[in-house]
Amino acid sequence: MWGAAQEPEAATMEQGLEVALTDFQSAWNNVQHHTDEISSDRLLVRRGQAFNITLYFRNRGFQPGLDNIIFVAETGPLPDLSNGTRALFGLTGHHGPSPWIASLETNGASSLEVILCAPPVAAVGRYLLKVHIDSFQRSVTAYQLGEFILLFNPWCPEDSVYLDSEPQRQEYVVNDYGFIYQGNKNWIHPCPWNYGQFEETVIDICLELLDKSLNFQIDPATDCALRGSPVYISRVVCAMINSNDDNGVLNGNWSENYLDGINPAEWTGSVAILKEWHATGCQPVRYGQCWVFAAIMCTVMRCLGIPTRVITNFDSGHDTDGNLIIDERYDSMGRILENKKKDSVWNFHVWNECWMARKDLPSGYGGWQLLDATPQERSNGLYCCGPASVRAIKEGEVELNYDTAFAFSMVNADCMSWLVYRGKEQKIHRDTNTVGNSISTKGIQSDDRDDITENYKYIEGSPQEREVFLKALQKLKAGRSEDPHQADSQHSTPEPRSGDGLWRLHTPSLRPRDIVQVSLKFQLLDPPHMGQDISFVLLALNMSLQFKDLKVNLSAQSLLHDGSPLPPFWQDTAFITLSPEEAKTHSCRIPYSQYSRYLSTDKLIRISALGEEKSSPEKILVDKIITLAYPAIIINVLGAAVVNQPLSIQVLFTNPLSEHVEDCVLTVEGSGLFKKQQRVLIGVLKPQHRASITLETIPFKSGQRQIQANLRSNKFKDIKGYRNVYVDLRL
Repeated sequence: MWGAAQEPEAATMEQGLEVALTDFQSAWNNVQHHTDEISSDRLLVRRGQAFNITLYFRNRGFQPGLDNIIFVAETGPLPDLSNGTRALFGLTGHHGPSPWIASLETNGASSLEVILCAPPVAAVGRYLLKVHIDSFQRSVTAYQLGEFILLFNPWCPEDSVYLDSEPQRQEYVVNDYGFIYQGNKNWIHPCPWNYGQFEETVIDICLELLDKSLNFQIDPATDCALRGSPVYISRVVCAMINSNDDNGVLNGNWSENYLDGINPAEWTGSVAILKEWHATGCQPVRYGQCWVFAAIMCTVMRCLGIPTRVITNFDSGHDTDGNLIIDERYDSMGRILENKKKDSVWNFHVWNECWMARKDLPSGYGGWQLLDATPQERSNGLYCCGPASVRAIKEGEVELNYDTAFAFSMVNADCMSWLVYRGKEQKIHRDTNTVGNSISTKGIQSDDRDDITENYKYIEGSPQEREVFLKALQKLKAGRSEDPHQADSQHSTPEPRSGDGLWRLHTPSLRPRDIVQVSLKFQLLDPPHMGQDISFVLLALNMSLQFKDLKVNLSAQSLLHDGSPLPPFWQDTAFITLSPEEAKTHSCRIPYSQYSRYLSTDKLIRISALGEEKSSPEKILVDKIITLAYPAIIINVLGAAVVNQPLSIQVLFTNPLSEHVEDCVLTVEGSGLFKKQQRVLIGVLKPQHRASITLETIPFKSGQRQIQANLRSNKFKDIKGYRNVYVDLRL
C-alpha cells in the first residue's frame, strides 16, 4: 500500500526532513503474516511479528545524527499512552521505553526502510500510524502515514493464542470451510459450511461487530484497551453473535415459523449473514439456531486470528436450575411431555472451542476453551457462555470462570425420568449415560470426523466419571446457600439401561417376582429416507422362565433438535404373549402420508414404546430417534480449476418426494470461487424429478476450496451437497 504523507501538522523549517510517500509493502508483509488471503492492497499484520515499511523523502535522505524519527501508533476513539492504545517509539532497536519496536533496515539516498513490530500483548484492531520528525532541533513535523489492522498471532510463541502445530494452525485459523455435524448419535451427518473469514470486507465487519458491542458503547476507551486479551474478546464476540442484549448478528428462532426471515436450515455459509447484518445498519439477521451461531462465531474468531473450531455434542443437556439433573416427563404412552421447567436434552447442540492461554485461571487450564453463542442462559447479565476451560469441564472444576458449571451440565448431567399418570408424577429412573455423546469436530486437514468426547469427560460408568460428577455436585452445593432440589440431587446407583434407549421404570419396593425381565428394542428394517414409509419392528425378549403377557403402547412424535416435542401423530397398541426365553417381533409401518404433515425442519421422529406386564407393577420404556435423510446434491467440476480462468460447475439435484414441490431455490457458494452467493430460481419440480443446472464462475483464489449447495422448496428446506476443488495458480 502506497500513501502520500498527509500535510504536516506543523510547519517545516528549511532543510527539515520531509516525507513524500509511504510504502506499507502490504503484499509482501501480508504473505509473511498469513493475511494475504484477505488483501494484498492494505496492511494487515499480526502482533509480535515484524513488518517492513518504506518512507520516501522529498528533499534529502535520513541523517542519523541530524534527524530524530518517532513513530506513533494509535487505536480506538480515545488513544492513550497509559492504557496501551497509543504508543510512541523511536528508531532505538529493542531497548526503547515502549514495547513497540522500530529499527532501521536500509537507509537509501532519499528513502528509509524500517522494521516495525507490535508487542504480542497489543490490543487488536484498526490502527493509525503517524511519524514525528525532529531535524536538528528544529520544529517537529508530524505526518499521518496511513492505517493498518493488527490481529492475534497464533504463529508467535509469546502471543496468548499461540498454537505450536502448523497443521492445526492451517485448520483452525486458515481453513475457510468445514463441516458442522448434525443428526443424532446413531446417524451423524456432516453439514458443509463456508466460513469465509478471509472474504473481502469480512475483517471490516468483524471490527464493526466489536464497536457495536455494549462494552464499547458504554466505555470505548476501556473496551479498546482490553482488546489484547483473547478471553475478553471471545466474551464480547460471543454476546454479539446473538441479538438478545444488543444489535447482534443473528435472531434465534425455534418456533418453526420463519415467514419473515430465512429458515436456519437453509444457510450454507457465514458471509451472506455477516454482509446482510452490515448492509442493514447492523440489524439482526433472521434467523439462526445453534449451528448458525457457532459457525458465525468461528468465522469472526478465525478472522481475528484466534484458533477456533466448531463442536457438536449429541444428547446435549440444558440444565436450567444448576443441579446437574435434567428432568424429563413421559405420559402413559411413553411420549415426551412439554417440560414446564424447561430442562431438556437437545438431540444435538453446537458450540465453539477457541485456543488461548488462561492466565486468569490456575495453571493447566489453558488450551481449548468452550464458547457458546446460542442464547440459553445469562452470564454476568449478558447472553453468552464461556470461555470455559475444556480441561476444567473434564475435571469437574465448575467454580472456574466462565460458566463452567453450565458447560459441565451440557456434557455430563444426569437424566431423571418421571411418569405422569392421572395427575401424579412418579420418579421412575435416573440415567447417568444419556447426556454428552459422540462429541464431534472436523478432522485436522481432513474431511473425517474427530470424536473428542474424551476431552470433555472420563468414560461413562468409570469410577473417575462418577467421582468428577460428585465433585462438581458438591462444588455447586457449596456455592449455593440453599438448594431447593437437594433431595433430587443425592447420588443414587443408576439402574442398568439396555438396548437402544431402553429404561426399566421401577416403582418403589418391588418384590423379586414383580420384576418383568423383558427386554424391548426397536429395529429399523430400511434406512429412513424422506418421502418413504418408515418400517420397523419392536423386538420383545422374555429373559425369564415364566410366561409373560405384555401390553405395549407405541407412539411416534416429531422433535425439534433442542428436544422440544411436537404433537404425536401415530400410535398403536400391541398385546404380546411370550413363552419362557422366547423372542417375538411386532411389525410397524408409518406411511409418509401420515408423518409428512407433522415433520419439523429437523426431520427428527421419536418412536417410543411403554410396556407393562399383567402381574407386575414395573414398566419398561424404549425409544429411538430417527433422522430422515435426503438424497444429497451432486456437484461436478467440469475441467481444471485455475485462478482467473472460466470454470463450469454442474449441480444435480432431485425432488425426493412423490408429489410436486414448488418455490424451489438453489443456492451455491464457495470462498475463492464465487464473489457472492449464487441464487437460482428453479420453480416447480415434479415428483421424483432429477434436474441439473450448470453455473459459470471464475476462481480468484488458489489452493483447496469447497463448493456448498442447498436446495429448498415449500416441502423441504435443506437438501445439501458439497464438492472439494483444488484451484491451481496457473495452467
